[in-house]
Amino acid sequence: MTEQSAHEKYEFKKKLENLRNKRGRGTELISLYIPHDKQIFDVTNQLKDEHGQAANIKSKLTRTNVQGAIESLLSRLRYLDKVPENGIVYFTGAVDIGANKTSMESEVIVPPEPITVYKYHCDSAFYLEPLEDMLKDKGTFGLLVLDRREATVGLLVGKRTEAFRHLTSTVPGKQRKGGQSSHRFQQLRLIAIHEFYKRIGDAADDIFLAVEPKDFKGILIGGPSPTKEEFYAGEFLHHELLKKILGLFDTAYTDESGLSELVNAAEDKLQDLELMGEKNAVRAFFKELISDSGKVAYGETQVRANLEINAVDMLLLSEDLRAERVTTKCSVCGYENKWTRRWKPGESAPTAGNCPNCGASLEVTDVTDIVDELSALADKSNAKVVFVSTDFDEGSQLMNAFGGIAAILRYSTGV
Repeated sequence: MTEQSAHEKYEFKKKLENLRNKRGRGTELISLYIPHDKQIFDVTNQLKDEHGQAANIKSKLTRTNVQGAIESLLSRLRYLDKVPENGIVYFTGAVDIGANKTSMESEVIVPPEPITVYKYHCDSAFYLEPLEDMLKDKGTFGLLVLDRREATVGLLVGKRTEAFRHLTSTVPGKQRKGGQSSHRFQQLRLIAIHEFYKRIGDAADDIFLAVEPKDFKGILIGGPSPTKEEFYAGEFLHHELLKKILGLFDTAYTDESGLSELVNAAEDKLQDLELMGEKNAVRAFFKELISDSGKVAYGETQVRANLEINAVDMLLLSEDLRAERVTTKCSVCGYENKWTRRWKPGESAPTAGNCPNCGASLEVTDVTDIVDELSALADKSNAKVVFVSTDFDEGSQLMNAFGGIAAILRYSTGV
């Protein structure tokens, strides 16, 4: 499998978002998955059969749209000499664009991972599950933080930390009640601790053993000393999970916030993860920002200005950033306007609106993707580009507080 660059992954994700929001009026949208070892001749023959069967569709409009989509696919396949190594996926059909109108649209994707199964799918929405699975971060780590009062069990799935179980103990405090001997009290306390550790182990077994083995990379255990060491020494986890323990780490918290603290404490063990690279990049930005060194920029205007003078060392872009510079023009009076449009993944694009001078409908004459534009400027000046997920706190802060665009500079520019 060819490794995707961060920008290629961003573009792939954006294409899937666009396809996910398209709908047909009936079962008029065709998804065609062709693996590398599938003969094009066989695919063409099936499409011809499907074209013939579509003649039986009662609705004239649906029949026409389905047959038109199949004819479009057949036309495209004539120019495909060889199926790419990872396969190829075609999406085509009459997409509902509102106002009782449809538009015949097509998209071709060469996936980042091999397609293993041939599939022809006709529905009111495009079939995207196999491609969406390729976007999922498959590396998973078990997380466990505990002391003698409480414990939290969770998972680090790609860049997202999730808490699955929170347990509280019935372990008595160190002060015994009146009437109990010191020895008897200590015995009861040790039994209660042991039972609590056993409950923690059972909960962790349930969660960790349910993860697909090939995706499960290891277990991190956190908490104060000596609790985590006692738990580890007692072998309260399933014997297969004991082999997966990567280390014990000091954490002050044992609730849900302790899971994030554990991930940060285990940074050296997770250094190869994409997550840690992103965390370190955002931390470096915040460090420069707090130090008031002048070697940071944020926001589209400021970052663009520094890219244009080759002053950017590292460009940080949020994975959830969707921004375009739109140029609209009035064909009646010549009025022209440029504006930046931002939206969230999944939101439909707004209309261009009407001319403020004459009231006629504005036409979109140009759309420039701001992420593509900033990335290209960074490539020209040999600046590193880091796409940052919003699945962790610092990444979310980059998006919400800084608009998803920031940079670490090579030197202070005053721009």
